[in-house]
Amino acid sequence: MSMTRREFARLLGMAGAAGVLPAAGFAAQKQPSDLYEIPKSGNVRLLHMTDCHAQLLPVYFREPNVNLGIGKAYGQAPHLVGDKLLRHFGIRSDSLEAHAFTYLNFGDAASRYGKVGGFAHLKTLVDRLRQDYGSESTLLLDGGDTWQGSGTAFKTRGMDMVNATNELGVDFMTGHWEFTYHQEEILNNIKAFNGEFLANNVFVTEDALFDGADEYIFDEDSGHVFKPYSIKEMGGARVAIIGQAFPRTKIANPARFIPDWTFDIYDNEMQALVDKIRTEERVDAVIVLSHNGMDVDVAMASRVSGIDVILGGHTHDGMPQPTTVKNATGQTLVCNVGSNGKFLGVMDLDLRNGKVHSYNYRLMPIFSEVLPADPSMAKLIEDIRAPHLGWLTEELALADEVMFRRGNFNGTFDQLICNALMDVNNAQISLSPGFRWGTSVLEGQKITMEHVLDQTCLTYPETYVRPMKGSELKLILEDVADNIFNPEPYLQSGGDMVRVGGFDYICDPMQPIGKRISEMTLDNGERIDANKTYTVSGWATVGAQSEGPIIWDVVADHLRDKQVARIDKLNTPILKNVGGNPGIADYAKIET
Repeated sequence: MSMTRREFARLLGMAGAAGVLPAAGFAAQKQPSDLYEIPKSGNVRLLHMTDCHAQLLPVYFREPNVNLGIGKAYGQAPHLVGDKLLRHFGIRSDSLEAHAFTYLNFGDAASRYGKVGGFAHLKTLVDRLRQDYGSESTLLLDGGDTWQGSGTAFKTRGMDMVNATNELGVDFMTGHWEFTYHQEEILNNIKAFNGEFLANNVFVTEDALFDGADEYIFDEDSGHVFKPYSIKEMGGARVAIIGQAFPRTKIANPARFIPDWTFDIYDNEMQALVDKIRTEERVDAVIVLSHNGMDVDVAMASRVSGIDVILGGHTHDGMPQPTTVKNATGQTLVCNVGSNGKFLGVMDLDLRNGKVHSYNYRLMPIFSEVLPADPSMAKLIEDIRAPHLGWLTEELALADEVMFRRGNFNGTFDQLICNALMDVNNAQISLSPGFRWGTSVLEGQKITMEHVLDQTCLTYPETYVRPMKGSELKLILEDVADNIFNPEPYLQSGGDMVRVGGFDYICDPMQPIGKRISEMTLDNGERIDANKTYTVSGWATVGAQSEGPIIWDVVADHLRDKQVARIDKLNTPILKNVGGNPGIADYAKIET
């Protein structure tokens, strides 16, 4: 049975009165009901989530203190951190939003305000917003990275999240990490999904088409594997939703899982499709549900005209307001709503006579200790987790400090993984991918196997140990740095720098490829020699499958042995030419 607005507010108030809310944190802040009240405007409401990475339960998640913008991105959203982000968006430093959107005082604030996200809490809010506005005029859109990132997603090959998004009521989605299962698994999951899976930029290869791939592709003439767009009539308007999957999937992830499909940005095809929709479908708005990453979305918005709104994902940037981008025929609003189920974007649009007349936008943090859990979703999550609880809940070690991942160069949990690789695999040096997914653990809490899985659980988790020359190490660092700091957004992959263990280096993000990395030095002070060979351990190889033990078992063995997770040294680089950059704060190693 659905709730009225008054019942919803009363339920939130009861939660506070019953002591469910952490009173010390929410005292003197907004009333719980005010956090989630939005005045109704326009005639179409879009609810937007992305990059939850299979986190069904509430989590802690620390935002970055390093998110550098280079070239045209300098000082622009999303490349703002800490106080600079708060000032840019006019957010008070002592507010709930300051905790949600920044890393500032994370440990203390997280202890005061509690966890964020959780599908049961998210469903309560989604249902409330739909009912308040009118379900016939509301869509819930999922930008992808939904089926991967947890132990239960790994065990069920993503089907746990298909069931959860069906219960949540997702209308449309696109993908990225969804494509790290095998083709057959992906197609089976999409078949079980109650909404529509959209991807304008995924095509079947010519070889696969010749071999009979027409059995599963959406359109044999165009070669689209999936439906590229859909039209919805709602609120007296016609709205087009175009899907844009992650364009570099077969570069950033194993191509061997999806051999018959090809991915790219395809600006020309996007422009042609937008023009076709505008001309033939007579829509009032064109919405792109994107997994490009925010810098790429901003670039696309400037190069492709006729798109009204890009609801973006991939780079995990929780931006309180849209970025307005001008193009040849007008402007496009670009939104990004963070990750790990932490936020829900709400955009109300006034659509009339083929155009957007106005909009109202809110990015809502999902404070799980404010929003009560939806009983039906809570029961589904309990059932999903039940067969795996013994595995998930094993306590491995005590966190000696906040364990986190997010940031351009390193995090304490990443360092823990690197240390485990060197310790267990007897290596001099370790390398760990710069993934942006992975939850945080507060100081003094127990690190469980589930926390380790949150950081490592993917479908190619095997580790390796092999000899590597110093020159090879430099090439790896240079290549990854170019994926992050190339001034052309279309050549960026959207992740963070490869994490390293056992050595430090100097990085100048302003230099071109081949000149960003210098002075690589082992922890013992010895300079890394380009011609000397070192023993290196790593994991998550994109090419051929490695033969070593699974990464989460390696990390768990390390933690069981240590009992306390303590980081004696963080292998972060010395940075050049970033002084004053608003995308970095509280970073000690800056060379002027």
